[in-house]
Parts: sequence; structure tokens; C-alpha cells
Amino acid sequence: MNELGAKIAITGCGSSTPTQVITNDDLSHLVDTSDEWIRTRTGIGRRHLASADTSVSDLAAQAAQGAIAMAGLTPQDIDLIILATSTPDDLFGSAAKVQQLLGASNAVAFDLTAACSGFVFALVTAAQFIRTGVYQRVVVIGADVLSRWVDWSDRSTCVLFGDGAGAVVCQGNPNEDRLLGFEMYSDGQQHHSLNLSYQGQPTTLKEGVLIGQGTYQPITMNGREVYRFAVAKVPEVIEKALFRANLSTDAIDWLILHQANQRIMDAVAQRLNIPPEKVIANLGEYGNTSAASIPIALDEAVREGKIKTGDIIASSGFGAGLTWGAAVFRWGI
Repeated sequence: MNELGAKIAITGCGSSTPTQVITNDDLSHLVDTSDEWIRTRTGIGRRHLASADTSVSDLAAQAAQGAIAMAGLTPQDIDLIILATSTPDDLFGSAAKVQQLLGASNAVAFDLTAACSGFVFALVTAAQFIRTGVYQRVVVIGADVLSRWVDWSDRSTCVLFGDGAGAVVCQGNPNEDRLLGFEMYSDGQQHHSLNLSYQGQPTTLKEGVLIGQGTYQPITMNGREVYRFAVAKVPEVIEKALFRANLSTDAIDWLILHQANQRIMDAVAQRLNIPPEKVIANLGEYGNTSAASIPIALDEAVREGKIKTGDIIASSGFGAGLTWGAAVFRWGI
């Protein structure tokens, strides 16, 4: 896929999740639900929630530190930091804060927003900088603290989301190009299906000058529509990424999907004829951590020894926008 540009390897991973936990039984005291109701519909048992004094930047920096260390680098070696998040600490962006927390004084840093597709989109973006030879060592982080924006009285959404961060290091590689194929899509016609939207109130500054001032409203979601979208589009986008990579589904060692719903993951794997033992899932422990979910699952599987150097991983993110994408890569150098 990359005959002219530099080659890429993903050489390190890391993750960070808060210590606070809220279980399904805990939620049954907040809303009319039960452990059985949540597990049978989502596969979620627990979710980790950031404390009031824990920031997205904190979690992102901790995940990045783990990835940089695994890659055998120091923060000063990093050229670029891409933070995929929908919940920055600062609406102007949080990547520069992460850079400061890391001490990555030689890196440029920016935020990228594509909701639950954010990590895949950021990984592909990082690859372009490496392939053009502009940067050699890039940290890609997916981090979200959705607990800030959940309506904890809304049974349809409060059972789903958790907080966390995951990261990888991408490096120029003199050997094989290890990002084998990717595809990305957006469909704004379905934007209404999943929102965390701004709502302002009219404010008059002077006669004839009316502005809106307000804040963002809690997450709203049409779960049925998002489920239909994911089950239809995710297998398709993975197949297209595999086509780009000149691979069949039989070549996949591991499937890591955005951890949104166990039924979605099961349906996608079944359609692709990928056996359950090849599907990496930690949804039961963390819930939906948005842009963080794929790199958290990757990091746990690598550190547990499941994923080994040379394994081929198919990953796919999907969510608000609506956006969806897939990346197929070989782990390690």
C-alpha cells in the first residue's frame, strides 16, 4: 500500500484507567435497571470513572508514558502527539497539556475529534506524517472522560459509558510497512443518532445583536439506529481495509473492535467468520470508553501475552458523526 513513502511500525502501547468503579448493581440504585438487564443487552458489568480531580490530560499522559517506555524511547524522542478525544479538558484542545505533562518538549501536539472512531482516525493521520517523512516518532492517544457528559438519570445511556485512555507509538521503520491497510468514512446524514450537542440561550448584547450562550448537553443516543449502523457498516469497512492490505479474513490473528456493545462485536465477528477466540473484548470491565476503547484493549492483550510480535490485527472504530473506519496492522517491528 505504501511503495513510495516511509514505512511504519507500531512499537509500543500503554493505557490508563481510573480506580473508581461503578457496577451494574450500583446503577440499579440510580435508575430502574438491573445487572441482568444491562449484561444481556450490552455485555457490560463495570465501568471505571474518573474522579472529580482527574483530567483527560492526566489519563492521556499516563497511557502515553507506558507506550513510550515500551517502545524504548523517552518523551524527548517524540516528534508528534495526536490526542483523539471528544471530551477535552479545554475546548481549545488538551494535546499541548499532555505534551507538557510528558515533558515531550520536542513534539508538536494537537487534538483530533472523531468520537468513538477517533483512535483509528488518529492512527491513520499519524501514518501520513511518517510516510511523508515529516515525523519519525508519533504518539497516538485515545482518551475520553464521558462521565462528565452522561445524564446519570437516563437509563438508556448511563449504563454504557466509562472513562480511560490508551496510546500507541508509531515509528518510521526501515523494514516492513506494518500498517497494512485502512479505510475511513463519515455520514453526516445520521448525525442526529448520537449527540453531545451545544445548546445556547439567546443573549442580547445590544439592540439588534443577539448571540447564543450556553453549554453542552448530556449524551443522547438512538441505540437501535446506532446498532443497525454498526452491524451493517463495520464488517464492510474491515473487508475494505483487508482488500487494501491484500489479505483475507483468515489472515487475521486478532479482531479489536470499538468496545460499544457485546452484541455488536459478536455480530461483526460472525459476519466476518472470525471465531470468538480471536476477538479481544474487555467491555465487561470498562464499558464504552469511546476513543480509548481500542488502545486499552490492545494494551491489555499485549501485556497479557496474547498479542505477539508479528500478529495481524484488524481494528475498527465507529460512532458519532456518524463516523467509522478500520485499520489492519502487524504488531511490533
